[in-house]
Amino acid sequence: MAMWLAITREVSTGIGRCELTHVRRQPINVELAQLQHQLYEECLAELKCRVVRLPTTPDMPDSVFIEDTCVAFDELAVIARLGAVSRRGETEAVAALLSDYRPVVWIEPPGTLDGGDVLVLGPNVYIGESTRTNADAVNQMQSFLEPHGYVVRPLLVRQCLHLKSAVCQVGDGVILINPAWLDAGSFSHVTAIHVDPDEPAAANALRVGNTVIFPSSYPKTAAKLAAHGIAVKTVDLSELAKAEGAVTCCSIVFHA
Repeated sequence: MAMWLAITREVSTGIGRCELTHVRRQPINVELAQLQHQLYEECLAELKCRVVRLPTTPDMPDSVFIEDTCVAFDELAVIARLGAVSRRGETEAVAALLSDYRPVVWIEPPGTLDGGDVLVLGPNVYIGESTRTNADAVNQMQSFLEPHGYVVRPLLVRQCLHLKSAVCQVGDGVILINPAWLDAGSFSHVTAIHVDPDEPAAANALRVGNTVIFPSSYPKTAAKLAAHGIAVKTVDLSELAKAEGAVTCCSIVFHA
């Protein structure tokens, strides 16, 4: 039977110098961020993932947000060319590890892609055109994926960093969405749970099997998920949220 593999990366001691787009800079308690990240990894392990943690360095402040470096499909892994120039050194180690599990292809210039802008719903691959991901990368993704039966669907995102800041899968045919941050009509074929209006940043959720890992900071939206019969396991990532991170950002989860 296929096993879930979760690739993570340790919290850099330089995280206070992270890239920020939509949030104001605040002091980050590095030791607390590292503890929260460790508990997140333990949560992944409790959900039967084998967790493989990569090391980092102080000069890669954003590297804990490993999701942005790659998108892993059953057939191949696409290595991103990150939208923030300061982050482009993060991909080499990830590509080397993933090459043990998948054929690897790379986004080439002038394309830029962050993995957080990619949402896979069955054969549909939604790609957010954001401040980090451009149309050239969308075209490259199309050339990689169409031979494998996927349909690439670009979407404009607004007021948030990545597509997955605004929408994530939380069940079979079920998404969690903030309709203020993208065109919700693009998802009319699935059931949509809207975030609580008091929690606009609550759409980011990590589905592992039949359970959703979800930030403890958004209890009203967590209650909405539970009311729809979705199993929720909450984690505190409040320090990483100061670096504009969330639950999907901190791992690459796929069947190994």
